[in-house]
Amino acid sequence: MARYVFAVRFRVEPSRDVTVDPDEFETRLRREAAPPGDPGWLFFRDNLWRGELADDAHFRTLVADALGITVLDVDYRAFELTDSELAALRDAIAADLDAFRAASVDEALNKYFGSSLEVQSE
Repeated sequence: MARYVFAVRFRVEPSRDVTVDPDEFETRLRREAAPPGDPGWLFFRDNLWRGELADDAHFRTLVADALGITVLDVDYRAFELTDSELAALRDAIAADLDAFRAASVDEALNKYFGSSLEVQSE
């Protein structure tokens, strides 16, 4: 399954008479990508621009809500997919280039993913 990869830096804030040291950590967050045509498949178009998050603050809030922790920073790292998943993505984009305001599939992919596509052999 194709997935988005993010680096998340967060803070642990104990609610009782305890402390932690360190109180900040970094981890990888992976989000499964919906197959082209399924609800949510345009996540990349709505959240990425040139291989970066389009709205850092908004995305940080989404991750904080999903994880229930204080998120200090989120960085988009990669979109991992297989050869066949890339072919399906390319076909779906080609079927509606106007939705991506691009003249070609390659332009659309670069516009949103930059160089962050990590294609793995099947």
